Amino acid sequence: MTDERTMKTTLMEIGKSAKAASAILANTPAAIKNQWLLAMADALDSSHEVILSANAEDMERGRAKGMSSAMLDRLLLTPDRIKGISDALRYVTTLEDPVGHVLSSVERPNGIKINKVSVPIGVIGFIFESRPNVTVDAAGLCLKSGNAVILRGGSEAFQSNMTLAKCISDAGIAAGMPAGAVQLIPFTDHAAVSMMLKMDSCINLIIPRGGERLIRTVVEQSTIPVIKHYKGVCHVYVDKTADFDTALKIIENGKCQRPGVCNAVETVLIHEAIAKDFVPAFAALMKEKGVELRASQDVLALADGLNSATDDDWSAEYLSLILAVKTVPSVQDAVAHINQYGSGHSDAIVAADPEALEYFLNYVDSAAVYANASTRFTDGGEFGMGAEIGISTDKLHARGPMGLQELTTYKYKIFGSGQIR
Repeated sequence: MTDERTMKTTLMEIGKSAKAASAILANTPAAIKNQWLLAMADALDSSHEVILSANAEDMERGRAKGMSSAMLDRLLLTPDRIKGISDALRYVTTLEDPVGHVLSSVERPNGIKINKVSVPIGVIGFIFESRPNVTVDAAGLCLKSGNAVILRGGSEAFQSNMTLAKCISDAGIAAGMPAGAVQLIPFTDHAAVSMMLKMDSCINLIIPRGGERLIRTVVEQSTIPVIKHYKGVCHVYVDKTADFDTALKIIENGKCQRPGVCNAVETVLIHEAIAKDFVPAFAALMKEKGVELRASQDVLALADGLNSATDDDWSAEYLSLILAVKTVPSVQDAVAHINQYGSGHSDAIVAADPEALEYFLNYVDSAAVYANASTRFTDGGEFGMGAEIGISTDKLHARGPMGLQELTTYKYKIFGSGQIR
């Protein structure tokens, strides 16, 4: 445990350093930022031994604490995974710089010209859990978009995160990057997070990436704007006009490809007019894939081996091979269910009827709505952004996958010739 006075002093020094660096980053050309990122990637490639040694300490501590095999796998670094992290940094250098774009321009009758121009947000506070690669991914995206970043990883990956952050920061500084551009908070105490969330004089935006409990804690404590993603309760609605093979393929992909991710399907809604024909084939496929179905009473009567759903199932994010399923009398009722129980993440309709498709896409209040496609596409790479720092279920300031553009804001540059009001 570190005493709170020392912790607070250190955090304020980190914040002031980041703020000073952000002013330089905001005016650094893309070619120079890319040089820093390439230097970081090279440093990672030449530092495998020290990174793997630090990760081995975290792995040993994780095993001693009884971490699950899935969590240990998320924590593990290997030479191939480190190479993947450095390659991801190199890829960021190929993306278009989001800073300095003229978003709109207007000339007023008095001759004043007003340009709306994209600029960095400033200092990003990034709080995350588990995967050490996020340390580097977040730093790379923030730097490319001209932002300084203060990172706070989970205690389970402390040694790995510290080593990765030092590696890329030292390499960037050696290549000319300002010293406060990439920093990682060197404390595992929960008090450090609480203090960080009150540093509104230095930090402009908080982005938490982790479980719902972490994000709710951040939102409750922060005096800084937060872009959040509580959970992904994603739906597939199978309309009475749906092609059954297409619906089954989309549901299987949405649930079974990677059940533990936020864009996986958690609830299937089936139009009651087709339930008698669709449910048996659907239930058979899910049984084959090892998926437990928790169904409404009318669905229970249409297939064997289903479990009864409770009210809690309609808002559950299972992150495992479990699906809630019920029938609805119309597309309007499907939309009403989704807007009541969903999380505003990603929802899909399978239908041939253009009016049903249009109604669903217009009235479902989610960040991503799909017509005849899997919810698994909600991802920065799949959206053509190249990379993402997270997925937002907020409506302000970003919504859905957050790429480089979502790490910028804008300001107005006004050009005159002596005009006064």
